[in-house]
Amino acid sequence: MTIGVGGKTAEQALATLSDMTAGAIPIGKDEHLQRIARAQSYMQANGIAAIYINAGANLLYFTGTRWHPSERMVGAILPAQGEIEYIAPAFEESTLLDFMLVEGKVNGWHEHESPYRLFIDTLQRMGIKPDATQPPRIGICESAAFFIYDGIKPLAEGYALENARPVTAHCRMRKSKAEIALMQRAKDMTLAVHVATASMLREGITTTEVEQFIASAHRKVGAPGSYFVIVLFGEATSYPHGVSYVQTLKQGDTVLIDTGCKVHNYISDITRTYVYGEPNARQRSVWDSEKKAQAAAFAAAQLGAPCETVDQAARRSLEEDGFGPGYKLPGLPHRTGHGIGLDIHEWPYLVGGDNTPLDVGMCFSNEPMIVVPGEFGVRHEDHFYMAEDGPRWFTKPAHSIDDPFGLAQ
Repeated sequence: MTIGVGGKTAEQALATLSDMTAGAIPIGKDEHLQRIARAQSYMQANGIAAIYINAGANLLYFTGTRWHPSERMVGAILPAQGEIEYIAPAFEESTLLDFMLVEGKVNGWHEHESPYRLFIDTLQRMGIKPDATQPPRIGICESAAFFIYDGIKPLAEGYALENARPVTAHCRMRKSKAEIALMQRAKDMTLAVHVATASMLREGITTTEVEQFIASAHRKVGAPGSYFVIVLFGEATSYPHGVSYVQTLKQGDTVLIDTGCKVHNYISDITRTYVYGEPNARQRSVWDSEKKAQAAAFAAAQLGAPCETVDQAARRSLEEDGFGPGYKLPGLPHRTGHGIGLDIHEWPYLVGGDNTPLDVGMCFSNEPMIVVPGEFGVRHEDHFYMAEDGPRWFTKPAHSIDDPFGLAQ
C-alpha cells in the first residue's frame, strides 16, 4: 500500500489540520503606492500617456480595491504623471470608497449616461488631450470585457488605444518578498490538505466526496475553502482538467488531485499523483519519468534564460523516455508551466515562443504532465520562484511513488 494513502477516516484526517494563517500579512497601502509608481515610471519611459485598469485582479493589484467586474464599467485611470482616479456608477461611489485602499477622485456616471464619454472627458481634464498628429497612447486593461473597449473606441478620436498588458504584466510578473511570503503560506496550506486528503481515501469513495473533504480541509487550515479542486481516479486521470462524471475509487487506481486556496488574495495550485494500493510497473515507470521531467524543467530555470527553455528541457527529458515528441501523446499535451499570483494563470508562461527572460521575483508552476490516453495520466505540480541565486521551490516535489509525501523519511 502506498505510504500515506488511506488508513484514516475523514474525521481523523481533518483532526490533523489546524489554522495556518497566523502571521500572514496582507499587502499594505505602501506597497500599492510603490506599484503605481513603478507603472508610471514604465509608462513615462515608453511614451504611454495613461492606462485604464479594470475591476478585478489588476485593480486589486494597483489600488488594493476589491471589485468584481460586471456589466457596468468600474475601474481606475492611471496617468503617466499625476494622481490615480476612479470611474464607477454614481450609486456605487460610497461602496467604492469603502473598499478603496489607495484614495482617488471617483468620477461617477448615472445609469442613463455614458461611462465611455466620462472616461474621455476625464482624460482631457487630466490634461491628456486628443491630438490628431501625435495621438496620446492610452492602454486599455487586457482583462476588460470587449464592451468597454467597444464603447470607448468611437469616442477616442485623437487617441491611440492599445493593450495595457505591457504595463500591467511588467509590474505583476515580478513578485515582491511580501507577495512571495503570501504565496508560500497558501502553498504550505494546500500541501497539508493534500497529505490529509490522501490519508482518508478508501475503496468505494467517490470523487465528489473527496472534493467535499478538500473544501473542509482548506477551511480547517484557515482558507475560505478551495479556490478550485480537481479529483480524478483511474482512466479519468488522463484528462488534464477532468471529466464530467463522478468516479469511484478502486484498488490499483491512479489518483490525481489538483487543488488550491487563497491567502489574502494570493493563490496556491498543487497537484499530486499516486496510486491507491500497489503501483504496477507501468505506473511506476510513467511516474518516474514525470518526476525526471519536472526536475529537468527546474534545472533549466536560470536567471536570464528565456521562459521557453524550461519547457524545452522538460520535453527533452520526456522524449528520452519515449514520450512525445512535442505535444504528441503519450506525452505532454500542454505547456510546462504558468505564472501565478493574484490570478492562477498569469504571465509569463513556460511554453515555446515565450522568450521573456527569467527574472528575480517571477513565480511559476512546474507541471510537465504525462498523458497516456486510455490508461492514466501523471502530473506532479509544484511551484518555484526566481530568487537572486536562481530557482527555489515553494514546495518540495513528490518524493516517490511508494511514499509521495516523504512520510517515511
